[in-house]
Amino acid sequence: MLQKNDIEILRKLFSQHNYIMTTTELTASKLYYADIKLLLDEGLIERVRRGYYHWIEDSGESEIVIINRLFPDAVLCMETALFYYRYSDRNPAEWNFAIDKNVSKLRTKIDYPFIKAYRVESALVTLGETRGKIDSIDVRIYDRDRTICDVMRNMNKMDKEIFNKAIQGYVKDPKKNVPNLMSYAKVLRVQKRVKELIGVWL
Repeated sequence: MLQKNDIEILRKLFSQHNYIMTTTELTASKLYYADIKLLLDEGLIERVRRGYYHWIEDSGESEIVIINRLFPDAVLCMETALFYYRYSDRNPAEWNFAIDKNVSKLRTKIDYPFIKAYRVESALVTLGETRGKIDSIDVRIYDRDRTICDVMRNMNKMDKEIFNKAIQGYVKDPKKNVPNLMSYAKVLRVQKRVKELIGVWL
């Protein structure tokens, strides 16, 4: 059983790493296998992926901090982006992000937070990428126009209500950029869908 003082020292250590530490970082801080096991058994940390541990006691950190740390090369997309731009009032149960399709599938096998990874061509990962803030944390996220193109690409797999609200939300948005939309649509090969489903509204 850890003493209160020890827990506080460990909490401060984890806080310096945004409450996520790797096995290498823990070892460098002289915390070894037996120590990690003790912290897991006492419910102070949880393993979120092989070699990555999250401090769960009063960390007060947003899940997005974990996403950023585990997937610095990913870009938030689809339903996460729709909610961010208020094109959907449904807060997604999973964090949606795009990641290079060549990345190992093991990387996206995590227990927490809940994620949905869209594996895309390397050249398309940064197309339409912009910066945003979620819970005061800087994030990589697709802009409005790329988000709608992605919605078009995945429309057959989407909830119809979410799809329709997304289209209407985009059409009414004064910040939309139609030339951008058409440019992305060409690269993503959804020009026909964009013209048929959005063109009539623009």
